[in-house]
Amino acid sequence: MQSAQIRRLTLTAILIAFVFLLGLTPIGMIPLGFINVTILVVPVVIGTIMLGLTSGLMIGFFFGSASLMSVLGLSMTPPSALAGTLLASSPVLTVIMCYLPRLLIPVTVHFTYQTLSKLRRKGLELPVASAVGSLTNTVLYLGLMYLFYRFASLDAGKIVNLILGTGFIAGISEAAVAALVAPVVIIALRKALSIKEEVK
Repeated sequence: MQSAQIRRLTLTAILIAFVFLLGLTPIGMIPLGFINVTILVVPVVIGTIMLGLTSGLMIGFFFGSASLMSVLGLSMTPPSALAGTLLASSPVLTVIMCYLPRLLIPVTVHFTYQTLSKLRRKGLELPVASAVGSLTNTVLYLGLMYLFYRFASLDAGKIVNLILGTGFIAGISEAAVAALVAPVVIIALRKALSIKEEVK
């Protein structure tokens, strides 16, 4: 029991470290100038499926922290122009935008994975849950950005096409990466750590 708890805490710490590595260096962020495309959702997905919703929420929180640090210019990746504009107008809304989508990633991943597992959709639960988590991040982050631009009395009309274009490109690419990478890592870790799959 104690060894299992230590293993859980260790894996959680490693995934959080990966979040900061990917989020604060060019490794995990692809800057497009007006916005950044990210693969930080992958550690959140891995943590949620392997360690449960609570650990997933913790990792998602640090994903939001890494995102906020990037917006504040505290990373090696330049902040997106759109996020920077919102920050200058409303720091509070920017903080919400950075954290809320990332805290909802583990929620959608957890329930998608549990539902498909109970339906005995073998082979689908990992990639589908991973893709859903990634799309949760993309849709909510960009959706909140547009909504908060309006709340902050910024010209939201000018960014609609950018958000839609980025959402389409980033949404598909990030979901595909998550659906391919996260399941492979999860299966490998389960074998290496001798962890049996459990459906709660």
